[in-house]
Amino acid sequence: MGTKTISIMDDAYNILLSRKHENESFSEVIRKLVGKKTDIMEFAGAWKDVPDKEIEGMKKRINSIRRKATVDLLKKLEKDDMHRH
Repeated sequence: MGTKTISIMDDAYNILLSRKHENESFSEVIRKLVGKKTDIMEFAGAWKDVPDKEIEGMKKRINSIRRKATVDLLKKLEKDDMHRH
């Protein structure tokens, strides 16, 4: 297998460097980052053993977080709007 020399910006190099393990080449890092995408169907059934009660609890927590985020966003938008006028 041959080699190629490429030029990349410093920020791109730093991203690659941060993803690189000690005994890993940059070629391996690039292959890992741009490799084959996983088919979502591979995850089908992954939660089948989680009890319904636990799933309902997760849904409630997610909805609570979403409501709080919405309220926080609306408050921020109101505040920003008041500063403009």
